[in-house]
Amino acid sequence: MKQFWKHSSVYSEGASFRKIIKYTVLFFLGLVLLFFLSAIGLAFYFNHNKAKIVTQINAKINDNITGTIHINDINYKFLKGFPNMTLALSQVELRDSLYFLHKRTLLKADEIEVRMNVLGLLHNEISIDKIEIQRATIHLYKGKDGIVNTAIFRPKAKIDKSKSAATSTFNEIVFDEVHFISENQLGNKLFDFNIIALRSRIDFDNENWNTNLYLKTLAKSMAFNTQRGSFVRDKIVEGVLKVSFSEAKNKISVATDKLLIGEEIFNIKANFSLDKNKSPFDIAIKTTILWQNASALLSANISNRINQFDLKKPIPVLCTIIGDMNAVGDPEIKVITKIKNNKLKIPDGIINDCSFEASFTNQYVKTTACNDVNSTITLTNFEGKYKTIPFKIPIGIIANFEKTIVAGTFKSDFEVSRLNEIIPKDFMHFSDGQANVNLDFKFGVSNLRIQKPLFTGNTTVKNAVIYYGPRNLTFVKTNIDLDFTEKALIIKKINFNDRRNAVFMHGKIDNFLTLYYDNPEKMIVNWDIYAPFLDVKQFAGVITNANHKKIITKKDDNNFSDKMYSVIDKCQVLLNLKADKMVYSKLEATNANALVLLANNQLIVKNGSVASAGGTITFDGKLTPDSDTFLMQSNAQINKVDIAKFLAAFNNFGIQSFQPKNLKGLLNASASVSGRLLSGGQLKTNSLGGTAKFDVKNGALIDFKPLTNIGKFAFPFREVNNVVFSDLSGNFKINGDLVTVKDLKVSSNILNFDVDGVYSFGAGTNLAMTIPLRNPKKDELITSNIEKEEKRYNGVVLYLLAIDEGGKIKIRWNKNHN
Repeated sequence: MKQFWKHSSVYSEGASFRKIIKYTVLFFLGLVLLFFLSAIGLAFYFNHNKAKIVTQINAKINDNITGTIHINDINYKFLKGFPNMTLALSQVELRDSLYFLHKRTLLKADEIEVRMNVLGLLHNEISIDKIEIQRATIHLYKGKDGIVNTAIFRPKAKIDKSKSAATSTFNEIVFDEVHFISENQLGNKLFDFNIIALRSRIDFDNENWNTNLYLKTLAKSMAFNTQRGSFVRDKIVEGVLKVSFSEAKNKISVATDKLLIGEEIFNIKANFSLDKNKSPFDIAIKTTILWQNASALLSANISNRINQFDLKKPIPVLCTIIGDMNAVGDPEIKVITKIKNNKLKIPDGIINDCSFEASFTNQYVKTTACNDVNSTITLTNFEGKYKTIPFKIPIGIIANFEKTIVAGTFKSDFEVSRLNEIIPKDFMHFSDGQANVNLDFKFGVSNLRIQKPLFTGNTTVKNAVIYYGPRNLTFVKTNIDLDFTEKALIIKKINFNDRRNAVFMHGKIDNFLTLYYDNPEKMIVNWDIYAPFLDVKQFAGVITNANHKKIITKKDDNNFSDKMYSVIDKCQVLLNLKADKMVYSKLEATNANALVLLANNQLIVKNGSVASAGGTITFDGKLTPDSDTFLMQSNAQINKVDIAKFLAAFNNFGIQSFQPKNLKGLLNASASVSGRLLSGGQLKTNSLGGTAKFDVKNGALIDFKPLTNIGKFAFPFREVNNVVFSDLSGNFKINGDLVTVKDLKVSSNILNFDVDGVYSFGAGTNLAMTIPLRNPKKDELITSNIEKEEKRYNGVVLYLLAIDEGGKIKIRWNKNHN
């Protein structure tokens, strides 16, 4: 190796090596000199033949156009494109012959560079190798009247190519800062691109050609229908497109594998026909993209709707667009996708573990136009979880984007306790039990609100435990069976138990779903309720619980529980109630029947009847909320009721001067009263007001203290501790603590007396008593009522006052008895 380097060093210092270097340098200097001399020669040739060249260019252009062209100047670009000649055309304007009508310039450029073959010029041929357009606007136009600005090129004459004296082709196209507009007013189409850069080297095969075209452009508008908005608006589009032209098919085909639109990558294949009368096209787009990013690329009429939804993970999308550039209306658009284990956001919440296949078309009916009315989204094999509730939609259709209709089948089978993730525990809490839902649905959508919903199918719940927070109720062993029909919700069976009551219910709600969403206050729930046992106070407490907590829901995407609570609060409920046995405090009754209406937070009772205390009680009434209590209004008829049991059941209505044990007999009465009930269903003390009328048959007054106190000195020989009545009747007017007594007539075996005045449950009793002292024991033998009345006041008559003094009843003489 050392000998090689030593030999090379010796050789390089030799005379022969220096000659080689000299000749090589001279050769390259000669080439450079020749290059410059040729360039100077071309410049000299252009300057001395400029008029001829310009004439040839103008002649070539004018031979091919019917409009006008204006070129401000033509200059030679020294050395650029050598050995070809590069000419720079400055301030170029090209207009068609109808410019005076449409005012659209076809081409306006600051500069157009044209590279021509020198040998062709020497043989009188214009052979263009490259065209470079800089800072230009290209505007293609078609008006509503069919006028176009592209009818500028003359049709080619059919000539014998072998006899042609000149040919013209170009092999390379370059655009820099070119604004391209394709405006089709007749078809409502607008394509507007700011081309930042375009590079294309064209390979010709006779009349066919192909190229790999590099494009970087800002898409300002790609509107297939300007009334619907633009696709890919204000996005940078960049990539290499494989473009080819087929003369036989008169069609341009475009394909790209990695086209950037914004930050998204697309695979696109497209075909564009160049037929004169029809210009059909088809575009196939394939990508994987986020939902919101895809929405941003769509036209406004589509994105405005789908922006209400979102998918967390990217989704695969295949989109095809088929149309005609010259046709009026939208092109046909089809989109298909397959979602797997994604998270779907909808206006009412989040659907997790979401999987489905979806397709969109704007021409569902092939024989009609492509538009919003004919647009449809089809969902198949939809599965997911709303909160923790799993469900399936085997098929669902969203049709007509102007008057949207949604239809499909909904299925779900889940543990009832999963509802706790949807409904606040203070409102309802579930444990145990299984729910099954199988429904076909159809409803309209306007502004994302459900309209005219129709559900058909069945929903069941078995063995559930439900806690209802607003009324502090717990229902155990709850079974529910619901049938949804086209006209009504039929509640076939609801069975539940609470702490004391066992209830069996079935019912019907006409036009349920429409009223649920639009007019819940007009909804009437018809219930037939049967209870082997019913605690009325507890039942009334459910209705009148004024202290139930206000339900506060989380401010998230779920308003389901708010809506349900609002419907429950506003709807009307009609209860046809039957109970084998019922109790109210100490009152026990059987064969209970009542029609109960719950409306506007009121409870209205009609045609109520019970068998109690050996008789019957019929009644109607109304409860109305008022602050922390409820106003009660009632009309009642009491027939042959054991008076002692009746009074004991109602705690003697708060009367302290005697007890139920002091009375015997059968009570007949009618009353029209009002009062207040507390939140637990108890009657508020001294709140009653109204009128009452009564009479007691086969009655007796036993150990009544006011009477026995008088009897000690007034009737020492009569049995005043056991007074048997042949007549006990009267009229009362009740006003809180005070009862106005009118025409209270007592006829007994011991004593007859009349009472008028005011009796007070507290302080303020003032009763005037008229007491004939005669012994009425033998009056029962008198059959004539007139004769009985005449003898009633014979003999000595006492006029007394029963007056409250310090909480005790004192007897005084009634001096002013008249």
